[in-house]
Amino acid sequence: MNLFRHIADEIVGALRAMEAAGELPAGLDLSAVTAEPPRDATHGDVATNAAMVLAKGARKKPRDIADALAVRLRAVAGVTEASVAGPGFINIRLADDVWRAHLAALLKAGAGYGDSDLGKGAKVNVEYVSANPTGPLHVAHARGAVVGDALANLLRKAGYAVTKEYYINDAGAQVDTLARSTFLRYREALGQDIGEIPAGLYPGEYLKEVGAKFAQRDGARWKDLPESEWLAPMRQFAIDEIMADIRADLDTLGVHMDLFTSERSLVDSGAVRAAFDALTKQGLIYQGTLEPPKGQKPDDWEEREQTLFRATQFGDDTDRPLKKSDGSWTYFANDIAYHHDKYRRGFADMIDVWGADHGGYVKRMQAAVKAITSGEGALDIKLCQLVRVLKNGELVRMSKRAGTFVTLRDLLDEVGPDVVRFTMLMRRNDASFDFDLVKATEQSRDNPVWYVQYAHARTRSVFRQAAQANLPVPEAAALAAAPLARLTDTGEVALIKTLVQWPRQVEAAAQTHEPHRLAFYLYDLASQFHAHWTRGRDETGLRFIIESDSQLTLARMALVQAVGFVIQSGLKVFGVTPAEEMR
Repeated sequence: MNLFRHIADEIVGALRAMEAAGELPAGLDLSAVTAEPPRDATHGDVATNAAMVLAKGARKKPRDIADALAVRLRAVAGVTEASVAGPGFINIRLADDVWRAHLAALLKAGAGYGDSDLGKGAKVNVEYVSANPTGPLHVAHARGAVVGDALANLLRKAGYAVTKEYYINDAGAQVDTLARSTFLRYREALGQDIGEIPAGLYPGEYLKEVGAKFAQRDGARWKDLPESEWLAPMRQFAIDEIMADIRADLDTLGVHMDLFTSERSLVDSGAVRAAFDALTKQGLIYQGTLEPPKGQKPDDWEEREQTLFRATQFGDDTDRPLKKSDGSWTYFANDIAYHHDKYRRGFADMIDVWGADHGGYVKRMQAAVKAITSGEGALDIKLCQLVRVLKNGELVRMSKRAGTFVTLRDLLDEVGPDVVRFTMLMRRNDASFDFDLVKATEQSRDNPVWYVQYAHARTRSVFRQAAQANLPVPEAAALAAAPLARLTDTGEVALIKTLVQWPRQVEAAAQTHEPHRLAFYLYDLASQFHAHWTRGRDETGLRFIIESDSQLTLARMALVQAVGFVIQSGLKVFGVTPAEEMR
């Protein structure tokens, strides 16, 4: 269904024919050859860089390659023009019938339009959110959740076998701190005065409820026992309670994980030792000392022998310790084991969605994946920059439970999941983002989710108007047989060409792991549809329903239905419900 992939295949076929004819040297690398819409639509329908990228390898002038290639492309079915521009770019124009045929295919596919076999069923693990189970999810977690979920949905649409995974960081010092913090609230629930929360413990009000539940379940059983007795049961109880809240918030957001993996389970199963042994067998573990950080030497810097992983051999800036001074594993060692576990489960392709505060961890983790998979695994890390919540330009702190940050629950209660999901995707994940509560709820083109939803609602209103006018309203599949040749207005033709770009947008976004591209596309499509709707208010001949011309009405209803299908297709990737009408 991807017209541009089809044209690219035709270009590659023409180039291979040129090789066979001796017009080009054999065996050229054609992987960089593209076929995509030109930046200026007046130049044509498709542009290719083939001559430019092949000139060096062919030892020919780009223009000479382009002139010969254009001759062959003019003979391709559906091509009406292939012209050479500048130093060697080729602009291609397609017959109207080509666009109509793809519009008909869109109508037959329905909301499944854009589904692709690009991934060919390859397994991909997308791990996201993975917040420490020490407190409620906040807005930065929300961004990671939305980006990760949309990316996973996008990859599934593009033909990959995707597993959505949440890594529970339930091992290490932070969950012991959680247990101690909750124990204070447990004592408080039993009527003891705990005073101020000591420094280093979690002060959040949310732990009052957890402590009270523990007291309700076990009474005063643990109150006077030493820490060694209550730490483990308190830790597990607190983790379970907080994870239940996290799961509930994710469910409200529409995020449903395929798998939750426990760090503690990995450690207890010996997975860290297994990964360590695997690296040792490769000669990648040694005892040594590290240099202090470049340009600085902390006052407490101490040169000491450590157990180190040769991370620099795989692109990192320095080698990395895998054991602490007490002989226990570092967090990094646990993370290596986790990614090794993913690889052993069949995931050579892994994507992690992290917060921006983990930026310094990227190189070492990618180095570790290269090492532990012997170069067969690939890890892409998407960093999500922080989110500020604003109202009338002022920073907002809505949470009473958390006190110092806005929780995901606060945001969902304020604007709802659809608004959160779409709005979070209107920026690149690595760009900082201001979530404006006023703009997120206003009805204007400045609110992207409303603007796109309004476009979909308008497509449905056309069919309601037709029914009210007692006009036949055929099924969507039947609209594929409508007289699409009647769609000749420049606005209609432009809409068709934008709609037919959807499969290309899906594949390009999947290849680059950038779901925000689809948000930009949907917004542009909505803008184009709204503009055409407005033209119809001013020029009655451009209205979608012309009661005196049933065939033209049928063709235009087909176009409207196609707009609705593409918006549905995109919103499904985002996990957003299309609006049937706006009130």
